[in-house]
Amino acid sequence: MALLADGVSALFIDGKMLSGSAGTFPTINPATEEVLGVAAEADAEDMGRAIDAARRAFDETDWSRNTELRVRCVRQLRNAMRDHIDELRELTIAEVGAPRMLTASAQLEGPVDDLGFAADTAESYVWNQDLGAASPMGIPTRRIITREAVGVIGAITPWNFPHQINLAKLGPALAAGNTVVLKPAPDTPWCAAVLGEIIAEHTEFPPGVVNIVTSSDHSLGALLAKDPRVDMISFTGSTATGRSVMIDAAATIKKVFLELGGKSAFVVLDDADLASASGISAFSTCMHAGQGCAITTRLVVPRACYDEAVAVAAATMSSIKPGDPSDSGTVCGPLISARQRDRVQGYLDLAIAEGGTFASGGGRPPSREVGFFIEPTVIAGLSNDARTAREEIFGPVLTVIAHDGDDDAVRIANDSPYGLSGTVFGDDPERVARVAARLRVGTVSVNGGVWYSADAPFGGYKQSGIGREMGLAGFEEYLESKTIATAVN
Repeated sequence: MALLADGVSALFIDGKMLSGSAGTFPTINPATEEVLGVAAEADAEDMGRAIDAARRAFDETDWSRNTELRVRCVRQLRNAMRDHIDELRELTIAEVGAPRMLTASAQLEGPVDDLGFAADTAESYVWNQDLGAASPMGIPTRRIITREAVGVIGAITPWNFPHQINLAKLGPALAAGNTVVLKPAPDTPWCAAVLGEIIAEHTEFPPGVVNIVTSSDHSLGALLAKDPRVDMISFTGSTATGRSVMIDAAATIKKVFLELGGKSAFVVLDDADLASASGISAFSTCMHAGQGCAITTRLVVPRACYDEAVAVAAATMSSIKPGDPSDSGTVCGPLISARQRDRVQGYLDLAIAEGGTFASGGGRPPSREVGFFIEPTVIAGLSNDARTAREEIFGPVLTVIAHDGDDDAVRIANDSPYGLSGTVFGDDPERVARVAARLRVGTVSVNGGVWYSADAPFGGYKQSGIGREMGLAGFEEYLESKTIATAVN
């Protein structure tokens, strides 16, 4: 089986590969601007059929109660993706513009392997808890708390890490006993549609349990949030869109999981190795062209060392040239689209208007006339009040901000509508720990520690979201609690 062999992807509804009722739409290679092929263009009726299939599969089959089948199917999906990992790698590099080196981790292989965590969790999970006998209101009663699937999940996903985010929703939601309708981003339809091919050919998932609806129309995702047949929305994307999802879901009081934007701070204390910390901050901002919600794009450094930090960050970024993502040495590939490149350039222009300067970068690389590339850029001379220091840019752009001690550094880091992630570098372990504990964020890296893992929950405070993905907490997002009280004679 060659994945997407004819350059055309299909919808996956009720166990069948189908054409889109609205025709097709192109998917573009962001590094070359060439059309890779086409994806099925769904309309509202297609989405309705997918929701109906998921509803029937949940209500009329034993999927939600058959843990053994669910575990087997999720493992089959993992194994089949492993078997096709090289094809998936090339597809991901071409459609996402993901650097090849990242496909060995969070862009592909990591998420595929993480399906095993979802299956293992379902297999070992304690689904029922016996509270024992009691006499509430004087009536002898035995109480059991049971955990069961929420129902039909509408999963709406972005383009920046499509496999990671698609599978971080599908794995736990399916292992927990739900059925799913996945609406992926229009920019990366193939990374989602290929799952339909694999599921159909290599797994025992019953029809309707997984449905994949591709479309260039963002409003189809809103149908999932509004439809009363859908029990929960799991959304990853911008805070503005997440706000709309909440509004749409409110009409039917749906359960909502939201993983939204970030403007995370990399805090350097005055006893840290400034050069090392500043270089690491700059390098991480360039990974996948800065297209990651948890990337620390504010470098907060001691005022006395500000110029040195800017110089180190600029030297690091200047050494990283935007390149072909298919090359093994590329760190910074293209942005996903011309629209996104123009958006990032708009923020760079704004930085100058706000009084900032570029220590490196600032626009399109002269050597890259084709492709949606932006130079890695260091912005200096702005305070945390500037829009470029407060708003999510989603590009290889680092703003360096001065602080006047630990309390001021914490204040700056927390002075954001977001609270997704953060980093602290310092030499004194107790001091670093105190600063990390004060950051109002969902994940913190201390001196280079890595929080990304299948067994660790990920999510944010404030306008960075509601709930957690991955880990046991991410699995339990897709469960409801039921208390069963039986009278004892």
